[in-house]
Amino acid sequence: VKKLPKHLREPQISTERTHLISEPLKKPRQRYVQKDGKCNVHHGNVQETYRYLSDLFTTLVDLRWRFSLLIFTLVYVVNWLFFGFLWWLIALIRGDLVHGDEEGWTPCVENLNSFVSAFLFSIETETTIGYGYRVITERCPEGIVLLLVQAILGSIVNAIMVGCMFVKISQPKNRAETLMFSNNAVISVRDNKMCLMFRVGDLRNSHIVEASIRAKLIRSQQTKEGEFIPLNQTDINIGFDTGDDRLFLVSPLIISHEINEKSPFWEMSMAQMEKEEFEIVVILEGMVEATGKNNVGKQTYKEKSRM
Repeated sequence: VKKLPKHLREPQISTERTHLISEPLKKPRQRYVQKDGKCNVHHGNVQETYRYLSDLFTTLVDLRWRFSLLIFTLVYVVNWLFFGFLWWLIALIRGDLVHGDEEGWTPCVENLNSFVSAFLFSIETETTIGYGYRVITERCPEGIVLLLVQAILGSIVNAIMVGCMFVKISQPKNRAETLMFSNNAVISVRDNKMCLMFRVGDLRNSHIVEASIRAKLIRSQQTKEGEFIPLNQTDINIGFDTGDDRLFLVSPLIISHEINEKSPFWEMSMAQMEKEEFEIVVILEGMVEATGKNNVGKQTYKEKSRM
């Protein structure tokens, strides 16, 4: 079977009044925001890394799952090993490891005769399992103090680690998977006005409460003084002055931006748009009705000789 002629294989414009922002024929440049909403920005050469540790809770929440589970496991294991070593050290100094089995000898912790048994006693103490085989005696004041310290520090560790895991699990990142954006944006005439339009919708029955939408035009810009600004961000008015940016997202909606004197596209001709390299980032924010968590959905429309 012969291939189709070249003029039939090229993308065609649907109507004379509507221009589709289609995919580029050439190799596309890297996006500022990926189609799945992830920002394609990598922070390099960060010297003041201590700033991440100043907000340790947020740093732990922002880590990937593999690192979060690794740190979660290491924190507990290191904590148990540390206090297990202290229990073993007390038994060693008191001589419980040597005289523990003798009659009339009262050890600090009964049936603690090795480091392994001290490690198990540390786990039983912090997790309040209490098997009843190893138990602290009242004639060991240093052991009582250590028991109090481990109980308090163990509660703090539990609060931090369980809190991090709970916040990480309850993050509504996957909720944005059911927020749908149109794959393409179009420029068309609506009510005798030239408008940039795209469509949004929600697949779930649980609604997004207080949903709002905004858009940014991202492109390089050179000022009148000759300063070059890469990735300059410009607001695109999609109804924040009239309240149309507040959405009742029950059914799919068409979001429209009027290209007027205040629009960043006003001074762009068709020929200029074909040469320009810019990206339109659309951000939909709202509160998940089921959980009360804030949710953000993002979409990007990239332009390079496509209008």
